[in-house]
Amino acid sequence: MPHVTNLKVRFAELDPYAHVNHAAYVSYFEVARTEALEDCGRALEDVAAEGIQFVVTEIQVKFKKPAVQGDVLEIDTWISEIGRASTRWSQRIRRGDELLVTEDLRVAIANSQGRPTKPPAWLFEGLTGALMEPPA
Repeated sequence: MPHVTNLKVRFAELDPYAHVNHAAYVSYFEVARTEALEDCGRALEDVAAEGIQFVVTEIQVKFKKPAVQGDVLEIDTWISEIGRASTRWSQRIRRGDELLVTEDLRVAIANSQGRPTKPPAWLFEGLTGALMEPPA
C-alpha cells in the first residue's frame, strides 16, 4: 500500500478561478513525501544529521482535475525505483476515488557537500520498504 497523507485545501492556496494554484500541488507532494519518510523512520533531520541530503533533480506533474477550497485530499506516495544514488518517487492526489493530479520525480541522494552518493544501508533499507509497483 502507498503511504497516504490527508490535507484540506485552504483559501490561501487558491488561484483567481477558485481552484488550487498549480504551484500549491508541488508543496502538497513535498509534505506527503516528508511524512512518508518520517513514517519509515527516516525523518529529514535525522538523515541530514548523518550527512545525507535528498536533492530533487526532476519533477513531472500532470493535472487532470482541479481541487477547490474545503476539499479533503488524499496524497498517495511510494517509491517506484531505487538506483545507485537516486530514487524515483511517484505520487497522486485524489479526492475520494477521483484522480486529480499525479507527480513523478527523481531525487538524488547526496552527501553533505552535495555530491551523489550511494545510500548507507540503514537508509537503503528504509527506502526499500516504500518501494512498490503503481497501485491500481
